[in-house]
Amino acid sequence: MKTVLITAFLTIFFTSCKKENSISVKEKIVNYYQIDSTVIQDGGVKMIPITTNDTTFHVWTKRIGNNPKIKVLLLNGGPGCTHEYFECFENFLPAEGIEFIYYDQLGCGNSDNPNDTLYWNLPRYVEEVEQVRKALNLTKDNCYILGHSWGGILAIEYALKYQNNIKGLIISNMMSSCPEYGKYADEVLALQMKPEALFEINKIEEAKDFSNPRYMELLIPNFYEQHILRLPAKDWPEPVNRSFDKMNQSLYVTMQGPSEFGIAGNLEKWDRTNDLKNINITSLVIGAEYDTMDPKFMKKMTDLLPNGSYLYCPKGSHLAFYDDQQTYFKGLIDFLKQ
Repeated sequence: MKTVLITAFLTIFFTSCKKENSISVKEKIVNYYQIDSTVIQDGGVKMIPITTNDTTFHVWTKRIGNNPKIKVLLLNGGPGCTHEYFECFENFLPAEGIEFIYYDQLGCGNSDNPNDTLYWNLPRYVEEVEQVRKALNLTKDNCYILGHSWGGILAIEYALKYQNNIKGLIISNMMSSCPEYGKYADEVLALQMKPEALFEINKIEEAKDFSNPRYMELLIPNFYEQHILRLPAKDWPEPVNRSFDKMNQSLYVTMQGPSEFGIAGNLEKWDRTNDLKNINITSLVIGAEYDTMDPKFMKKMTDLLPNGSYLYCPKGSHLAFYDDQQTYFKGLIDFLKQ
């Protein structure tokens, strides 16, 4: 009889706790989606104050979708591009109930631009991302950081310092070593060009005549359309062109260098390959067959990450989320929902 009473008591107790937890969760969800009628709604845009070098600037963010459990903070490439080339994400992630956040880094797009190369350095950008994460209330229970190209460098560096503050990491189309990236550009990609085009490009680069219109005339068909986005340039999606047209050249040249083959800026010697073993959060590396980044090297990165997985886009290039969309987004969504 005593056993029966104890069992009954425990059943009632745990049922009551379960109901309370359920109500609590429901209340949290309702509060999350509720619109505050006391303030003007602005489409999820938030200007975030960030303090750097004892100066306060504001960076632009915009939330797309609502999901308290899955939030993806996007780090754009370049360096110096804008969030806009990510706009194709709107066609895939919201339908799966996945929230993501656009974010223009300092000096990019809608964010403040100090017009000072003093601010164009990797450690400062890492601290900027951390300030943005805090301001948006992103936590280790819901926040994934997706860094594409230069954003992948920033994401890796951020994770090495602040991985305990996020749930997962996505490194999209970026190798963990700039020297190896430069080597791949010189020894593989350059040799795939027509010899006459490569000869002329090298002549222009040797003369440091990067403003020469002929430089882009050669690069677009021989490099950009082969390895950046595998479509005729006249057919490139409007968000890509809009973003590239707004490139902060000062930021790009300071960190990347003026050449499209490898890196000659202050990221030239950046290499975190041997440190990948220290990133313990769940991670996804995305590589593509025709990318400017070596897909085999990116597979190797997956093997070095303790909790890494690899997504390979066989039809994709550097912007694989455009030229191999189905593979890219299926793999990304599966990863986020695991």
